Amino acid sequence: MTKIDPSYYLQNQSTTRQPSPELGKEEFLQILMTQLQNQDPTNPMDDREFISQMASFSSLEQMMNMSKSIDTLVQSQLVSPVIKYSHMIGKEVSYQNYEEETGEKLDIESSNVIAVSQKEGWAILELENGKKIYADAILQISDPNAKLDDATEATVEGPDKTEGSE
Repeated sequence: MTKIDPSYYLQNQSTTRQPSPELGKEEFLQILMTQLQNQDPTNPMDDREFISQMASFSSLEQMMNMSKSIDTLVQSQLVSPVIKYSHMIGKEVSYQNYEEETGEKLDIESSNVIAVSQKEGWAILELENGKKIYADAILQISDPNAKLDDATEATVEGPDKTEGSE
């Protein structure tokens, strides 16, 4: 014989009402109907007041819908890798090149970004040289259109990473 879970008994169910923080059409109509039912018959609600309440509610509902739509739009833009990396179009990026068949490291290459796309949630940069790389594979970003001051040195020196040098 199967046993009944005691949590399903009526005596174990919550008897307190959980108020909703949002008011919708149904709640407004319920309040309006209660107001109409309990109004003084000798002094009924003015029709202009009634229409004003309906217009106010309609306006409020439209503002709430617009606010939700804007929130959804903002969230989708914050999450989108395409939008996150779109500022890189026209920039020159350097990345480690690998042999496709063996996975062996080759020289570091540079190319301009011409497009940004998305694959499985990852940003992919499409380059002028025909390659597509993941955005997290970038080693350096530069602006080829930026003018350097004559006194500014454009090279950055660091450790030599060729084989055999230590």
